[in-house]
Amino acid sequence: MIRRVDAPGLFPPPTYAHASVVEAGSRLAFLAGAVPLDEKGEIVGPGDPVRQTEQVIANLREQLAAVGSDLAHVVTTDVYVVSSEPSVLSAVWEVVEASGLSAGPHSSTLLGVACLGYTGQLVEITATAAVPEREESR
Repeated sequence: MIRRVDAPGLFPPPTYAHASVVEAGSRLAFLAGAVPLDEKGEIVGPGDPVRQTEQVIANLREQLAAVGSDLAHVVTTDVYVVSSEPSVLSAVWEVVEASGLSAGPHSSTLLGVACLGYTGQLVEITATAAVPEREESR
């Protein structure tokens, strides 16, 4: 269903793919940005981008489960981090790698930004995922 592609004329990507191809006829889920809010709508890990990334990944897992998918079927992400420091972006990316998102590997863009939508929010991840067919529907 998903074919990961690395362009031979480009640098070898360390933990992501240059592109992901989803065959026609597959279902795709386009997810809203996962944010570091708990079930009460409170920011988790104020001032801590690593802790916020862990919460964002947990929330992303919930979003994926709600549409019948999971981290292994994520095709592409955009990872937004409120920072201009490469070390902070690297720390966030380490959490992304450890989560299983990079196991695909999926295609991803990691961005340092000035601010995000919620007061105190430091991390947000948007994702597109393939939704696998359920065994009973085949």
